[in-house]
Amino acid sequence: MTSPFDAYRMDGRVAVVTGAASGIGAATCEVLAAAGASVVCADLNADGLASTVEAVEAAGSRGIAVPTDVTKRAPVEAMFAAAVGEFGRVDAVCNIAGAMFPGLIEDLDDDTIDRGIDLNLKGVLYGTQYGIKAMKDQGSGAIVNVSSGGIDLPYAGIGVYAFTKAAVAMLSMTASVEAGPYGIRVNAIAPGMTVTPFTTWRLNKPDGTIDQDAYDEFMEYSKGMSPLGMVGEATDQALLIHYLLSDAAKFATGQIFRVNGGQTFSW
Repeated sequence: MTSPFDAYRMDGRVAVVTGAASGIGAATCEVLAAAGASVVCADLNADGLASTVEAVEAAGSRGIAVPTDVTKRAPVEAMFAAAVGEFGRVDAVCNIAGAMFPGLIEDLDDDTIDRGIDLNLKGVLYGTQYGIKAMKDQGSGAIVNVSSGGIDLPYAGIGVYAFTKAAVAMLSMTASVEAGPYGIRVNAIAPGMTVTPFTTWRLNKPDGTIDQDAYDEFMEYSKGMSPLGMVGEATDQALLIHYLLSDAAKFATGQIFRVNGGQTFSW
């Protein structure tokens, strides 16, 4: 019998990961590298990218840094061209780059709305478009887009984030129907509370250091949202992404997968 772990290996495959400089993106790059994939690490944070590439190489795989502004079509197209130019193919795409853009619906100005849509929605759309274009001729591939637990429960003050992430969920389902005939699977994940710089930035003091009391209070609140009494780590989401990109998930497409500690049904 073949080892069931073989289905999770990604030797010889090439993954493109946006938002790779920190958080879930960085963890995903490292997990995929440990599974054998070569990784194209894309972000605008040069220092973070360098650290991620070092982690990819420490895991025993090849990685390259491709500084990319995913809010614009041309840089995303160039990112995929760089991936094919360096590795000859693309097998997996992870559209992870995103940001919160907080504010009450009634107070949102055009700049906040436009920046939120550009990054959280158009960035994922471009990555999905060029991912399909890069993989369709080979007749195989997988795309994972990052939605959010915010699509399941309304929460005041994160309207732009929530409605763009809801759009990502439908984008992923629609793309799965369109790309399926090419052998390309498309899924989304909807993370629950996961401790990364994405979630803890609001707990910083003016000097940039963590306000420990605010941090502790936020962690306790977040733990209380889950029947498990815990919060997630970036690796929890990265491991789900790895599964969805691997052959272990060869029959999974058009789905929204949730690793959220049960948060969205426990309030």
